[in-house]
Amino acid sequence: MNNRIRLLAATVAVALLPLAAQADQVADVKAKGELVCGVLGTDDPFSFVDPKSREIVGYEVDLCNAIAKKLGVKPSLKQLAVAARVPELQQGRVDILAASLTHNKEREALIDFSLSTFVTGQKVMTKKASGITQPSQLAGQKVLTVKGSTMEQNIKKVVPAAEIVSFDNSPQAFLALQQGKGVAYVNDETSLIDDFSKLGAAQKDYVILPASISTEHLALGLKKGETGMKTLVDGVLRDMEKSGEADKLFAKWFGPDTKMKFPSRPFKYETDKID
Repeated sequence: MNNRIRLLAATVAVALLPLAAQADQVADVKAKGELVCGVLGTDDPFSFVDPKSREIVGYEVDLCNAIAKKLGVKPSLKQLAVAARVPELQQGRVDILAASLTHNKEREALIDFSLSTFVTGQKVMTKKASGITQPSQLAGQKVLTVKGSTMEQNIKKVVPAAEIVSFDNSPQAFLALQQGKGVAYVNDETSLIDDFSKLGAAQKDYVILPASISTEHLALGLKKGETGMKTLVDGVLRDMEKSGEADKLFAKWFGPDTKMKFPSRPFKYETDKID
């Protein structure tokens, strides 16, 4: 009888191991005193290197800071390549992703997401001399974008006959467009506006096409099954929405007094559902 009881206890203990392993990431983060946020550091104004301080700053960095403050720990940033974002989170090398991450159905099988923190459209930039006025004209043309991104996936869906050339990050793809290595460059509208602002006098030679190839909900990436962390992160975002801090943060990085010049915030931190 005793052997049976011991066997039952051992079986229950083994069954509970997965739950114990992922039961409380919040407690783990508090114990180490640090929240490690995976960021891109190359996507102004979401996360980028400030030329004066040489530190990574931006909209998503401020979100990470707010979550760390709620946890009572210090924020720590780890710069990641686009394609490395989800693997780094899954392997525990970062605690959350604040890295221009699009929430889509495919990624839901791998990680969890916070409430949407930004909504944007993906568009196309090209030189005016190309004569291209709509995405469908990119068939048979070299199109530049970022490796492992939803831009890469979506332009393939919208224009299957396009020849996709992918780079490790946005600055590389943008430079390739200027160097004539492709006829067009695909990215989120916010990134394209930022890149366009950097062209200076050459702005007259480029255009961002008005048509979007997709609408993207960006969110913070969370480890699969860590319900405590998701509850805490979503709570921080809801508190920011109620207090007006979300509006202030948007105005700081995207508002009328910035180079992005958005007149107002066209979304709220209210849902983690996507179409």
